[in-house]
Formats: sequence, structure tokens, C-alpha cells
Amino acid sequence: MIKFVSIYKKNQDVKYSFKEAVLNPLGPDNELLIPEIIHKIDHEFISKIDKYNLQEIFLYISNIFLDGSIPYYDLKKIINNSINFPLNLKKLDKNLFCFELFHGPTLAFKDFGARFLAKIISYLNNDCITTIVSATSGDTGSAVADGFYQLKNTQVFLLYPSNKISFIQEKQLTTLNENIHAIEVDGTFDDCQAMLKGILKDKQLTNKYNITTANSINIARILPQVCYYFYAYSLIKDKSKDIVISIPSGNYGNLTAGIMAYKMGLPIKKFIASSNINDVVPIYLRTGNFIPKKSQLTISNAMDVGNPSNFIRIIDLFNYNLDEIKKVINGYSFTDLETIKAIKFVYKKYKYILDPHSSIGFLGLEKYNNIGNYNINNIFFSTAHYSKFKDLIDNYLNIKIEIPERLLKCINKEKKSIKIDTNIASFINAIKKISII
Repeated sequence: MIKFVSIYKKNQDVKYSFKEAVLNPLGPDNELLIPEIIHKIDHEFISKIDKYNLQEIFLYISNIFLDGSIPYYDLKKIINNSINFPLNLKKLDKNLFCFELFHGPTLAFKDFGARFLAKIISYLNNDCITTIVSATSGDTGSAVADGFYQLKNTQVFLLYPSNKISFIQEKQLTTLNENIHAIEVDGTFDDCQAMLKGILKDKQLTNKYNITTANSINIARILPQVCYYFYAYSLIKDKSKDIVISIPSGNYGNLTAGIMAYKMGLPIKKFIASSNINDVVPIYLRTGNFIPKKSQLTISNAMDVGNPSNFIRIIDLFNYNLDEIKKVINGYSFTDLETIKAIKFVYKKYKYILDPHSSIGFLGLEKYNNIGNYNINNIFFSTAHYSKFKDLIDNYLNIKIEIPERLLKCINKEKKSIKIDTNIASFINAIKKISII
């Protein structure tokens, strides 16, 4: 059975089962967990992958990591109930594809991980109340809120930076109520993430309130993202060409999943880590120095992360070998002005609307090869629906876009949040005051 270990492997003798890793997502040294072994995918499965549908691919890949931790037919039910919306590989040009990951209930790619994790936690820990604590820079919060809403025996606390997420994103996570509690922080996402990590390191507190997280700190949030890389590959018709994938990157969970898929044997030539001006990772790829810094506010707010915690998982997956990392990953950063220009360009040339995050994914491809090499399948991930940024898109493109019904239903609801400062004690007090445990 596959076990999960700390990234630094300081405690080689401490290994966690899948259930332990989900419910206690940090290792004994308070570091992130990764699978002890990344199994190579069966070649026959890859050669016949076109014949499998989305849920079948998710079931096959997930079962490799869970390795019997959840019985096969129970896992199948979890996947069918959580991964129940489509993924599209939209062809924009002869060799240019947009992988649309935003067709879930909150119109963001985070729906995959959040819904899967919610069903997993409900299955693994259905005999007691579980407290979910998460930090969001935008889409994580709305996806977690939707995924866990009214889920039996769960209470959710969502930390988000005040005035630093879009209007619709805020409405999505502050209007459900019931078991969902929005905590509005007078700070940045990095402040929210620091408080989250501080909570998870407090073993007395986590044990008392049965605390885990729905952030990508939790390895179960990453696993569904590994699966959809394989599904993207299954949709490519000409697999004789090299494949380059550009990922809009903030906290780097999505890229981590891609590298895990690569390590399993998925034939990807190059990954592009496309970031906004929060460029800690592109700088690392150029210099070898990973230096976190204060995040800067941009129009691609879900990527405004100055200390991307998941990238250490990627470094670990390459055994801390920078040269090997650079063979597989290129990193580029882009300004808001460049992001806006790309939105306008893609709309004019392809009649396709990008949100600011997906625009950066497109820019990464363009920077890598100018999208002119027809011997390459160029794919960029679209991580959020443009309607979540209606005011910006209307202004950039001089159009009036429609907002889907699933977003409209939250706009006129009353926002409810608890405002706190960046002191972790303020957050702990909020948990103690509201918790039903």
C-alpha cells in the first residue's frame, strides 16, 4: 500500500496511510506530504487511453494512489458523484488548444479538487465532525464552500484577504452560510496562508477540533488534478507530436499535479509555469534561488502568491536537481498590461474570451515558442470562466458578457463574513466562538 511521507524525509520511519494524510495533512516536521512512491503508469493503459471516459480515467489514476485505501466500488461512487461535469479541449488553431477546466459548479478548476476532497473526507470521517480550514486567493474559497456546503458532520472556515478577490468570488464564499464561515482578513493571501499553516501546526487545537484543510496542502486536493492531465492527453488526436502545456500558476498545486503525472510516465515534453508579477518561481528557475516575497495585487488575483508552498513538492519530485527541473519546466512572468493585451488579441484573432488567469497561460505558450511550431501540440489551461471577472472583461473588450445562472443566484444574496486582523489569535478565537464541537 502506498504511504505518504514528508517532503524533506527527515523522518523516514514516519509514513502515513491515505486516510492519515487526508485528515492530518502535515508531516511530523510540519512539512507537506507526498507519495513515497510515484508508480509508473501501465503502458497498455496509455496506449488505449482514448477509449476511456473522464470518470474511468479518474478512477484508474486515483486508485493507483489510494492503493486499496478505499474499496474500488466505493471510490467509483465518490468519483461519479464529485467529478460529474465536463472538461473540454477547445481547439483555437491548428496546433493551439485551450483546456477548459471551469465547467464545474463554481466555474473554476478548483471544483475538481474541492468536490473530490469533500466526498473523500465525508467517507473517511463520517462518524465525527471534521473542521475544514482553508485560505483562498480567489477560486479555492468558492469551490470549497460549494463542495462542503451542507455536507454532514463538517464545518468550514474560509480565510480570504479583504478587498483582494473579485466581487463574484467573494459573493460565492460569503453567501452560503450554514456550515460555511467566511473569515475576512485585513491582509494578503500570504497572511491567510500563514495563519492556516499556524493552525495546522497547533496539534492541541487540531486534535480538539478535528481540523484538516481543503487547500492543496492536502495531498487529496492534488490527486484529481493529476487525473485530468491524463484526460487532456486522451483528447489529443495526433499524439505523435510533442506536447507543451502552459499552466497559470499561483500556489503551484496545478503544476505539482502535472509533474506527478509526468513522473508516472505521461509523455509531456515541457511544462510552462506561467505567473503574473508574483514571480518567485520564474526567478528560481533562472537563478536557483527560491526567495519568497510579499505578494503584489494584480488582475489575476488567484495567482497573487508570494510564497507558493507547493513548489517545494516539485523540487522534491526532482530530488532537488535544478538542472533536471529546468529540462522539464520553463517559467515566465507577465504584467497586467501584457495580460490585458493577450485577452484582446485572443478575442480578436480567435473570437474566444479569456479570463485574466487563462490569459497568462496563453502568454506562457507564446513566450515559449510563439505558437508557430506546428510539430507541437500547444495546450494552455483555462482555470476560470471569464464571467467571474465581468467588469474587467466588459471594459477590455468593450462588450457586455452574460453571467451564467449559477453565478447570478449568489449576487443578490447578503454577504456574511467575520472580519479579523492578521494575528492568528484572532482566527483561533473565531473558531472557538463559532465551532459546534
